Amino acid sequence: MPSATILKHTRRARRKIGLRKRINGTPERPRLTVFRSLKFIYAQIIDDVSGRTLAEATDRAPKGKTVKGKTGSAKGVGTTLADRAKKAGVTKVVFDRNGYLYHGRVKALADGAREGGLQF
Repeated sequence: MPSATILKHTRRARRKIGLRKRINGTPERPRLTVFRSLKFIYAQIIDDVSGRTLAEATDRAPKGKTVKGKTGSAKGVGTTLADRAKKAGVTKVVFDRNGYLYHGRVKALADGAREGGLQF
C-alpha cells in the first residue's frame, strides 16, 4: 500500500495534467504558473509558444522588509511578479494553479498579482 504522501503527489500530478490540457500560454496571454514547496513559493510567467519565461518571482530571495507567515510572503511574491511582468510588457495572463487547490498561499499569490495590476 503506497503512503499517503505518494498518493497526494499522484493526485496532484493527475490534476495538473487535466489543467494543462485546457490552459496554454500564448504571446498575448502568457501562463502564470505557481509552484508551492513546504517552505517557499515560486511563480513564473511563461510564453508556451516560444518556451520562454518572461518574468519570475520567489520568496527565497532576501528582501528588505520581512512579512510574517507564508501566506503574507506569497502575496508579496504576487505583487513582485506583477511589477516584473509590467516591465516585460505583460498585463493579461492565464492563471495555472498547477494542480494545487485555489486556497491559502496560491490564492494569496493570485490576489497579490491582481493588486499589482495583472488581469486574469
